[in-house]
Formats: sequence, C-alpha cells, structure tokens
Amino acid sequence: MRLAGTALLATISAIGLCAAASAEVPMPDGDWRTINRDLAATRYSPLDEINKSNVTQLQQAWSYPLRTFSTAVPIVVDGVMYVPAGFKVAALDAATGKELWVHEEPKPEGQGGFGGGFSGRGLGYWAGNGKLKPRILVMLGSKMVALDAKTGKPVTSFGAKGYADVGVSYGGTPTIVGDVAVIGAASLENPRGAPGNPRAFDVKTGKKLWEFQTVPKKGEPFNETWGDGWEGRGGTNMWGFAATVDADTDTVYLPIGGPAHNYYGGDRPGSNLFGNSVVAVDAKTGKYKWHFQSVHHDLWDIDMPTAGPLVDVTIDGKRQKILANINKNSLFFVLGASDGKPALPVEERPVPAGNVPGEYYSPTQPFPVKTPPLSRVAMSYDDIVTAKDTNPEHAAACKAMWEKAGGYINVGPYTPFVYRAEGDPVRSTIQFPGGIGGVNWGGPAADPTTGIVYMNALDTSLVGWVEKVPEGTKPYSFDATESPDYDRASVDGKGPFFSFQAPLSGKYDAQGRPEGTSVPCYKPPWARLTAVDANTGEIKWAVPLGLYEELPAGKQVVGNAGSAGPTVTAGGLVFVGATNDKRFRAFDAATGKELWEALLSNNANANPMSYRGSNGKQYVAINAGGAIVSFALPGTGT
Repeated sequence: MRLAGTALLATISAIGLCAAASAEVPMPDGDWRTINRDLAATRYSPLDEINKSNVTQLQQAWSYPLRTFSTAVPIVVDGVMYVPAGFKVAALDAATGKELWVHEEPKPEGQGGFGGGFSGRGLGYWAGNGKLKPRILVMLGSKMVALDAKTGKPVTSFGAKGYADVGVSYGGTPTIVGDVAVIGAASLENPRGAPGNPRAFDVKTGKKLWEFQTVPKKGEPFNETWGDGWEGRGGTNMWGFAATVDADTDTVYLPIGGPAHNYYGGDRPGSNLFGNSVVAVDAKTGKYKWHFQSVHHDLWDIDMPTAGPLVDVTIDGKRQKILANINKNSLFFVLGASDGKPALPVEERPVPAGNVPGEYYSPTQPFPVKTPPLSRVAMSYDDIVTAKDTNPEHAAACKAMWEKAGGYINVGPYTPFVYRAEGDPVRSTIQFPGGIGGVNWGGPAADPTTGIVYMNALDTSLVGWVEKVPEGTKPYSFDATESPDYDRASVDGKGPFFSFQAPLSGKYDAQGRPEGTSVPCYKPPWARLTAVDANTGEIKWAVPLGLYEELPAGKQVVGNAGSAGPTVTAGGLVFVGATNDKRFRAFDAATGKELWEALLSNNANANPMSYRGSNGKQYVAINAGGAIVSFALPGTGT
C-alpha cells in the first residue's frame, strides 16, 4: 500500500531563521528547473516548436540508460540535463544525451537498484548568488547532498563536506525557494513511528532552518482533533515529491498525507488535522498561514501526493490566484492561494459509517459542488463487465467471483471497510478509488494561459475487511507480513487491535480481479486523461488513456492504470506516459484527441518534460522504466 501521512499544525521549530527566500527569477523558456518545471508546479512548457501541426513527425533523438529502476524526472538548465540514477548523479548534454560528468557514491555491499542510492524521483537546482556557484541538491537517504552544477563535485562548504544530515530520510526532491530547500519525510505508515514533519535547510550551508509539526502537540491548535492519539503518531507526512510555491509571497504549499494506520483510526478519534491537508507556510520561517483538509479522519489511505498547480483564473468575473488541489480521492478542489478558502463552492456531505467496534467515523466529508468525482467512486452488481465490454470468459469469471464472495459491499464514496468477527463468513468491502487511488503521484498539470488543468484519473479499487488482530502481531511494515494471504497489521504490535485485511491470493486479488488477469471487473474505461476548467469547475473533456492488448481488437482502448501525470505545452499538446502498455502519447489540449504515439521498451510511469537543447531545438523526454528517452522533430536545429 502507499505511504500514509498526516499533516499537522501551525507550530514550528525555528532553528536559525537566517535564510532569505525571494521572488522567483524568470526562468528561460527552454529550461525545466524543477520536477514540475516551475515552483508553481504547473508542468507547463512555453515552447511551441513542437505543436499540433507537426507532432506526428516526432522521432527518438537519443536515449540514456540509468541502469536502475527509477521514475525520476530530470531537470534541464541552459541545455544541461541533470538526473539521479541509483548511486550516481549524471549531467548530460540535453541535445545528445552525452555524459558531461558523473558523480558516483560507493554502493553498500549487497545494496542496489530500487530502494538504494539517490532519490529515484529527481533533484533540485540552486542558481547561486554571484559569490557562490550554482549547485545541485539531491537526497541520499537521510542526507541532502550538494554538488557543483558544473563539475559534479561535492560542495565542501555545505553540511559535512557536501553532505547535510536531515534526520528522517526523504525520497522526493528538495523544493528550492530562494536560499531555502524544503523537504518532506519518508516516515512510512507505522502508527508509532518517526514524525513526518516537513523541514527546511539553508542551501548555502546545509543548516536546518525550520520544521513544521504535522501532528499538533498537547496545548497547540488542532491537537483536539486527535483525541489521545496524537502522541508518537506515525505517517502524517509530506511523502510527495515536491511542494508548490507562490514565489511572489514566499508561500510554500505542503501536501500532507494521511495518518497511520491506513485503514484503522479508532486510536485517533477526530478529524486528525493536518492529515490529508494542504498546509500553507512561510518559506523563510515555516510559520503556519492556512490549511485545507480534503479528507477528515482518513480510513482509506487516500493521502495527498501533491498540493497541485498554482494558476490565475477568472471566477465570476474576478481574477484570482488559485491552487488546483486534486489527489487520490479524485475530487477537484479550487482553493484561494492567499487563504485556502474554496474559490469554487465546497460542501460537507454525509458519508456512511462502518461497524468496526471502537472506530471513529467522520459524519461528513468535503465535496466540490461544481466538479463531479473524476474517477469511479461506487460499484454495484450491475456495474460488472459484460461480454460486450471485454470477452465472455472474463465477464463470466467476474460474475462468478462476485457470487462466490457473497457480493462485495459498496455504499458509494468513502465506503469504510466492513468488520468481520471471528468465525463469520468472509464478505469483503470494495472501495473506489482504492489501491493507488484516483489521481496519484504525478498529480495534475495546468496551462497558466487558460486555467485548464490536466490529469490522469484512474478507476481503481481495493478489496478487504477489518478484523481483530491476534495478540502480539508485529507492526505493519513493507517487508514483513503475518500471512502470505493477507496484508496484516496491528496498531502498535501489542494488540489486540483491528486491522485491514486484503485477500492477496486465491480466486481474486486485492483489486477485485479474477486470478490470472490484469483486467478489472467493473465497466470501463479504467483510466482517463481528463481536462477540467479551473475557472468554472467544468470538465472540458475526458478520454481513455491506455490500452489492454489482451482484450479483443476494438475493445482494447479502455484505459490502463499508471501512477504518473501529464505535461502541457504552448504548442497545444498534452504529453503523457503513465500507462502500463509501454506507450508515450500526445493529445490535443483543446479536444483530447490523440495525435501521436510512440512504443517504448518499458512502461513510462514518470512525468514527461520538455526543454530546449543547446542546438536550439525543442525536445520532449520521459523516463521509461529506467532510461531517459528524448524525442524531437527531424532536422539539425539552429
């Protein structure tokens, strides 16, 4: 399951408030300087050499093997591409893929591939200040490493000879605002664990500047939203890969995930602020400004991978800056950038309560009024696929699975897992969106010239129930389970407590699919590239994203799940990988019509990027399962 994290409160631990953040210097239009190109996290490239009239001519220009599994998004500055790859960071000529320098760390014996080395998500760039040269900042577990951007050598004046110890490790990218680097925390989702507090460090020295307390302590505002469950609470972290920034006001928007445990919260009664919240803080001090909680008392591992892009829109004739916040629940919230108040209406609606003894259930959840959920949020027997949807064998297997299971329980949005007492027959809840969620890690992209927001919205499910955990059950971890058939977890290993249980073997899997197939049992499409107008909340278009080659011809383009997001360009194009069919695609940003497709050697579950090379040409690149693949129009460039 994905990391959960809770977000906390308005308290900070300020340690040497000496760094200055400042308004963002305009970026050259050919650069891509953050994981989302800009601090506003738009993933919008102002380049238009590649456009709707010529995108069909795109050809692969070069490929660079990372030689490790990675979903990193490189950055490009002045024609130089920087990318982490396992235990190395490489600088490449972005026009050719040729190595300019490589910094490599010694690899611990027996360690390598995914889970080791530098962040597998990306890195940050600091432009220098005239006296100090530009540098690359990248996470190496619990170390933040500063490398000279020109040579790749560690900057010895930073931290301990180039390495600053940040305490709790982080697998994302440093968000750099002026001279401040903001990071999150990979504190996992054990109920009792390391704090998930976002922290900030001086980019010049590596000195810690502030830490934002995500779970309010006793006596602090919002502590009452936890009952007695605040102390030592795990999760509640910024595990997402970057923060959004308003450089004009030095405001950092922190995406905070859900509290641990993911599926049980009887030991944390209340709404659990700042879990599942975007929290606005001052970049220089970490001082709290405002928050918006998108899920109260998370019992679904909904999390908040991204705060969303920051764009100017016109709502009811008034021009204003907003944050387009959409995450794993696939609900589209338009928030005022200055105060976090909904710029488009949001209402609290009643949601179902469950029957787990001792559990707390929030009576309501926030819903946007104008934009419907962008992913499936409910299922009944009538929603099972038919032979017309897929094929007769698959449809029959799905119905047989439903009947053998005694029917799956779903009562709409925010359906909680049902309780199963010892000795009772098995009957599972099926939740939507579930598993990897609706709009996940990659998050949305936005065109700041129109206010249109683009995202990969998935129809995913999760099947399971809650039961009492035996005394002495080990705490949840990603590498240890109590049974091969269940994802079992106690609250703190002392039991007896209640825990999520998901069938992972037998005739169906945790997403409710018959054994031996990757095709879901509910009606397609199962993933859509979706465009929403943040000026009005209106869905402009939604088209299936991805295909299943195992389905009959004519039925394959039904959406294929992946966790990445799209990128939009001034050429009127939306580029996206994000599927498990080894394709990279371009769509018309105005209509959603697919215009171009390239077959890759691996799935591209990373966000695309676009930049200008040193030869003056525009390129579009994507990380395809551990190789950076770059495309361009034919010709030599200027």
